[in-house]
Amino acid sequence: MTNTKIIGIDLGATNIRGAVVNGDAMSDITSRRINTKGTEEQVLEDVYYVVDKLIAKDVKAIGIGVPSVVDVELGIVYDVVHIPSWKEVHLKQILEDKYKIPVFVNNDANCFALGEHYFGKGKGAKNMIGLTLGTGLGAGVIINNQLYAGPNCGAGEFGCVDYLDNNYEFYCSGSFFNNVYGLNGEDVFKAAQKGDAQALKLYAEMGTHLGNAIKLVMYTYDPSLIILGGSVQLAYDFFEKTMWKRINTLVYPKSVERLKIERSALENSGILGAAGLYFDSL
Repeated sequence: MTNTKIIGIDLGATNIRGAVVNGDAMSDITSRRINTKGTEEQVLEDVYYVVDKLIAKDVKAIGIGVPSVVDVELGIVYDVVHIPSWKEVHLKQILEDKYKIPVFVNNDANCFALGEHYFGKGKGAKNMIGLTLGTGLGAGVIINNQLYAGPNCGAGEFGCVDYLDNNYEFYCSGSFFNNVYGLNGEDVFKAAQKGDAQALKLYAEMGTHLGNAIKLVMYTYDPSLIILGGSVQLAYDFFEKTMWKRINTLVYPKSVERLKIERSALENSGILGAAGLYFDSL
């Protein structure tokens, strides 16, 4: 990773952010608001704007994370969240034709996991899961030091698995409070910070659901480390106890004993993880 300059691009729902990653160092971030209602080409112009600010002769590759399903081999993105015109964009081919360097495309949850694996608390973890707890529940899977996305970039979609009367994402994300109780999650968080008993009770309930989701992760992949990212992990102290209470009901106590759950402290994990797509390809 030393002295290899990679452009990492994090394409979000409203903004695109990028930087040059060189070892553990990262350049200043270039960002641009996305024209989410624009045509496919107009949104591509926003991508070009960021890359053009960062590209140089010694840049070896471009990695880009997107909130969508991705054909990883061909670098085609489908149905990008909040960008209606991006139904099927051959992003890898388009960027490689324009910039003449290798381009790697994957979804944002996988990039989060790679960012942690190469630059964050996942360094040295051979098998780990990155769980993003925000508006939804996303995950990236690292097996034997390499990202496993599956042929359709669908590995780790634990949030889509049926659970109770809906799915895990319905109960294990920041949307839980609105989905189940019609409450604003930010309001619940602020109330919990003040010690409000009802708010703390709601977080304890969410922790039970999240513990069940983590049990699913354990039965499926048996990782040694799970790293929590996203806005909900900031409330970890409010749901930690009930989450672990459910995890401790796993039928394999040795797996629980060896499991570590960490909270992400990595800034710009999306950008760093997008750059990590290059290193993962090696």
